[in-house]
Amino acid sequence: MGRWALDLAFVWKAVLTLGLVLLYYCFSIGITFYNKWLTKSFHFPLFMTMLHLAVIFLFSALSRALVQCCSPRARVVLTWADYLRRVAPTALATALDVGLSNWSFLYITVSLYTMTKSSAVLFILIFALIFKLEELRAALVLVVLLIAGGLFMFTYKSTQFSAEGFALVLGASFIGGIRWTLTQMLLQKAELGLQNPIDTMFHLQPLMFLGLFPLFAVFEGLHLSTSEKLFRFQDPGLLLRVLGSLFLGGVLAFGLGFSEFLLVARTSSLTLSIAGIFKEVCTLLLAAHLLGDQISLLNWLGFALCLSGISLHVALKALHPKGGSAPKPLKGAGSSPDLELLLRSGQQDEEDNEEEEYFVAQGQQ
Repeated sequence: MGRWALDLAFVWKAVLTLGLVLLYYCFSIGITFYNKWLTKSFHFPLFMTMLHLAVIFLFSALSRALVQCCSPRARVVLTWADYLRRVAPTALATALDVGLSNWSFLYITVSLYTMTKSSAVLFILIFALIFKLEELRAALVLVVLLIAGGLFMFTYKSTQFSAEGFALVLGASFIGGIRWTLTQMLLQKAELGLQNPIDTMFHLQPLMFLGLFPLFAVFEGLHLSTSEKLFRFQDPGLLLRVLGSLFLGGVLAFGLGFSEFLLVARTSSLTLSIAGIFKEVCTLLLAAHLLGDQISLLNWLGFALCLSGISLHVALKALHPKGGSAPKPLKGAGSSPDLELLLRSGQQDEEDNEEEEYFVAQGQQ
């Protein structure tokens, strides 16, 4: 009976993990193709991103309110001083990362976008070394060389290469390295109580919105105000369809963040990292099959080289889960997961450790 119960528990955990991975794939791959499809007819990616931020903030607030109704523990609310001094840099970097990524869809193919965004791991490692979150090791140098070499091979003589789009997404990857490094440092400040990603999203979105607004005003404000699809609309039905499409993108964006957290909370950040590697392969195969992206043999070899670098990085994180010299967050009143009532997970100590690694694992997503 005991052996049968263990086998059943293993099968249930495997099925649950597979289900969570598939849920993560649906949101992650779905929002990539959805944003690419939407920008073909709606040429205002910064406005689209800002509306996504508003939707994420709304759903984060609703999630916090739901947990508050079921738990006596007070929600984390930062003071203005901490909010502007400690959260603002992370919010600005995150806004630029997401905004430039969506902007690049106007010019770049999904395959080149996916490959270039994978290089974010390279910049994360560089900034982690600068901020002394990682120790310099020969293996990390090898990771950097593999990813950089793979990126060069993938873009070399690409028939669908766009310099403008590549510059945007590469800039997003560079800023993404700053973003995830600052986010990791933010999570390590246990006194802030932002170890829960839902609380982090709730506090980041308003500043992200404000940080992206000047860029939107300069590059899209005038065009959007004179476009018949929004401010000079004549067909209310068309306006509702556009707003509905933008809102659906925001739902996908929130679902992506929430599915990532579910996967990490019920399995591990290593599972998310490994799932992210296979997600890149699935995205490129779908882009080649559905969108007709042209990928040469040299491009595929470059992609394989880049994935080998990412895989090595994942293996290093598995062997050194605390990131070398990275300080471990202190246990505090707000450091335990606040979504346990939604997740129904009894492994609270494990989840505390997984939340520490959560955002670092996102750099390759």
